[in-house]
Parts: sequence; structure tokens; C-alpha cells
Amino acid sequence: MMRVLLILLLILTACSPPPQGSPTARFNLDVSSALGGENTQGFLRAEQARDFRFPEDHGLHPGYRNEWWYLTGNLHNEDGRRFGYQATFFSTALSGETLNSSGWQSPRIWMAHVALTDVEAQTHIALERFARENPGLAGAQISPFKVWLENWSLRSADSRGEFFPWTLEINDEAFSLDLRLEPLKSPVLQGDAGLSQKSPQAGNASYYYSLTRLPSSGTLQIGEASYTVSGESWLDREWSTSALAADQSGWDWFSLQFDDGQELMYYRLRDQDGNAHPNSDGNWTDQEAQQRRILPGEIELEELASWRAPNGVDYTTEWQLGYAGQRWLIRALLKDQFMDLSVAYWEGAVEILHPETGARLGQGYLEMVRKP
Repeated sequence: MMRVLLILLLILTACSPPPQGSPTARFNLDVSSALGGENTQGFLRAEQARDFRFPEDHGLHPGYRNEWWYLTGNLHNEDGRRFGYQATFFSTALSGETLNSSGWQSPRIWMAHVALTDVEAQTHIALERFARENPGLAGAQISPFKVWLENWSLRSADSRGEFFPWTLEINDEAFSLDLRLEPLKSPVLQGDAGLSQKSPQAGNASYYYSLTRLPSSGTLQIGEASYTVSGESWLDREWSTSALAADQSGWDWFSLQFDDGQELMYYRLRDQDGNAHPNSDGNWTDQEAQQRRILPGEIELEELASWRAPNGVDYTTEWQLGYAGQRWLIRALLKDQFMDLSVAYWEGAVEILHPETGARLGQGYLEMVRKP
């Protein structure tokens, strides 16, 4: 959803990452100010619907301040051992003055977050990297498609020029992941035909689409252990210049993949008191990729259980969700999937269960950003 918060908080108010060796470093910043409609001069804004074109829109959109490629997924090995992963590439322009610059003159800063949940080991690893855009360190290109920060990348896998499948490569001492991904469905345009209005003010919106089901397979390395894994991923893509209003403080974002081949995305924006904001929004996608927009009054969300993070914030790890006469239990595979990085948030793998029998009905991912 609005994952760009993470890079905005770091870069728009402090143009350098936290000191090396200080994993608990935090910026005391206000979410609403960081994502609000200030300091937008010189940038384009998402003010009206547009025509989406693919594969071009998988690439960078110069002129907007913020953009990201956000992958999450649930994987398993041959023995049924379960893993969740996140891999996100964020881009923010420091200035609207040189929007067409590229290479070493680019005004763009990049940040990447990756995470791995090992359900059996009850562990969650979260990592981040930063770089100024330049040919050797970080950037995005459309032909051939590639988004990268150092040796973390998402790119077209076919050297013959085919756009899909993609390869996700994450190489780090903590873990390495090499996945092949190919969409099963066409892009889903979120919001109003891809215009996702986050608050009432004109321009406080993003262009937003998703690839809701990407069969995924490859290898995972954790220490000396190597796993052949497969499963399904989800891609969110957004670009914008501003989003939140002064009366908004965070959100809960669900991306759910049901075993019957349907998907649900819903984000509940929160006001300063933690209540649901009227600009919350979602989408139901059926087996044939036919879409139905979900408005706030059509969703019921009940918080059943929570986990307290080291920063003192409570994150909900068990929910009851109701939509269109159906109810589901959404439960975190691991309570502690806390992204203890330069900006703290919770992001992790969840399972979808029948609320009465406990039978598995699907899987997904949940992101929660809370006001400290």
C-alpha cells in the first residue's frame, strides 16, 4: 500500500541513513507530515485517472516524488516447511528541479527492505540498504526490465527479450533468495481504475496496481541450509507525490490469496485516534481476474489478539474479517514479524482460516504502520 512512508521518513527529513552498527536508531518523525501534501513543488501529482500501459508501467515514472516495487510471498519446501518473504525497492526524488536527470546526475535516492520468516524456526530476519541512484549501485530500467540496489534485484529472466518471467535475487550473509516469478493474472487496477485516493485533498493519491498471484519457485539459502522452494507471490506497484492528510496516522494492509483462486486486497487507513478513515479502500479479484471494488462500509474488521513490539507499539496478529456474507480468521504465522529497521513497522505472512472449523482457506501478507 503506502510503503513509501519508509523512505520518505528517512530521506525527506534526513538525507542520510542511520549510523552503521546502530540497528535501534530511530527518527522521531510524524507520519502525517512525512506523507502529507507539503513540499510538492516541481513534482507531478496523481490527480485524475490515467490509461495504464503494460509492460511500460512496470518501469519508473519520472516526475513523481515516490515510487516502489513491493513483493511479498508465501513459500514452502518439499517437506512442507513454510517461509514468508518480503522484497521492496523504494525510490524518492530529492528535488523536482531535475526530473529528467539520469545516471550519476540523478536526484533519486533508493532504499530496499527485505525480510524472511522461517515458521518452523520461529525466526524473522529484516534487512535494509540505501544508495544514491547511479549506474553501478541502484536504479530502474524497462528494457530489459530491472530494478536493483547493489546485488538485490528484480529483473526479466529471459535473455531473448521476453518481459516475463521475472527473477528476484537477494544475496546477503543473513540469507539468499533466488526466485522465478510469472503472473497468473493480468494487472489489477486498485482504487478508481488505478487512481487510489488516500485522503480527500486533490493530489493526495497514488497510481496503484497489483499482480495478485505470481507462482514462484527457486532456492533459499539460510546459513548452511539450502531449500528448494515454491509458492505464490504478490506484487504491489505505486507512484505518487503525496498521500496522507493531517488527520491520518497509519494503516492496516491485507493482501490475501484464497485457495479457490480468488484474492482480496484491503487497506484500512487510520485517523489520529486509530479509527478507520473513510478513504480506506480495497478490491476483490475472482478466478478470471474480474474485479470488484470494496468500499469501507462493505468490510468488517475485528481485532482479536495483538503482540507488543520492542518500541512499545501493539500490532494486531489475529483478525476476523468479513466481506460479502463471508467471514475469515486472519492469523499471523509468527507474531514477531517486526521490521526493526530505520523506521519501525510490522510486515509478515498470515494464513486464512475458517472462523469456526479452523480449516485453511488461503494465505497472504499483512502490513501495519502505527503511530508510536
